[in-house]
Amino acid sequence: MDKLKKMIKNFIQITDHLVDLIALILILSMMSLSGYMLWDSNQIYEKADAKIYEPYMPTRNHSKSFKELQQINNDVIGWLKVNNTHINYPLVQCENDDKYMNTDVEGNYSLSGSIFLHAENNPHFTDFNNIIYGHHMEKHMMFGDIGEFTNQNFFNKHHYGNLYYDGINHGIEFIAIMQLDAYNERAFNVCISEEAKQEYIKLIDSNSLYKRNVQISPNDHLVILTTCTSDMTNGRNVLVGKITNKTYPEKIKKNKGIGIDILNNNTYLELILILIALIIAVFVKKRKNNGKEG
Repeated sequence: MDKLKKMIKNFIQITDHLVDLIALILILSMMSLSGYMLWDSNQIYEKADAKIYEPYMPTRNHSKSFKELQQINNDVIGWLKVNNTHINYPLVQCENDDKYMNTDVEGNYSLSGSIFLHAENNPHFTDFNNIIYGHHMEKHMMFGDIGEFTNQNFFNKHHYGNLYYDGINHGIEFIAIMQLDAYNERAFNVCISEEAKQEYIKLIDSNSLYKRNVQISPNDHLVILTTCTSDMTNGRNVLVGKITNKTYPEKIKKNKGIGIDILNNNTYLELILILIALIIAVFVKKRKNNGKEG
């Protein structure tokens, strides 16, 4: 009888240890997976950060660094900046719009893609509507800040941008923000005829969430910055600007911080590693205590 009780006790102890071990493995696996996902997400956002392209940005005095970028990738045609936002990127164009959905400006694979001009547009911005695409990303990456213009207060405070092409800086005066369906053919086709241009002006007038009192004529050259939005099915946020020969200097603001991302991805990874170490320590201690009791 004592032998049977001892066997049952040993079986219970082994089962208990096995359950603990399986639970530990599951917890460590889930935490390891979470850590990898955070690391992978961090890699995507690092490649999308506008700051990594700043050394190539054309300046008033010279554009040597920009030409160096063009030597790396001859699809680079210009530079787009929206004042007082995080949109400050090189601009590319190629024969296939799909390419730069997941390729960076240096020609490397990247889920964040690039800011690119529609393949059917003239690279010298001689068209009436010049359509520029970019991914909508969190943390103000790529065209993430386009969505901010759907807030009227933000729209009212952000009027200007800069477009560099053909070796010259040009200003952009932003006129309207629209939300359109991605399958709206009239919105995302390059206007060639005078009739199409007039229809496009009507499209802007009738679909704008907010619009400034700025006249648009068929002789103007517009920039149409478009990206995804979750506000509607197949929705696109579309920021409309007019290219001007006048440039608009960016207002410098004191950095008071934006109050978000207090813990970055690296901090989260450190916390996960600490938790893993604590769980292992508790598990080892429990095993020792069980051993003493046995």
